[in-house]
Amino acid sequence: MLQEKRLKPWTVVRSLPNVEKVVVGEFRSWSDADGHLKILKRMVPADRLAVVFDPVVPA
Repeated sequence: MLQEKRLKPWTVVRSLPNVEKVVVGEFRSWSDADGHLKILKRMVPADRLAVVFDPVVPA
């Protein structure tokens, strides 16, 4: 699973009212994540969505 996470560092997250974050999708490139975010914002404009970079730091 660690290798898969390294391949998909760009994440689309949804912010919930209780300061919790829900991962909507993980992507290899920023442009893929941004495109997905734009589609989601059209479908559900009231949701608070964002693209974040989540690198995996080896232990």
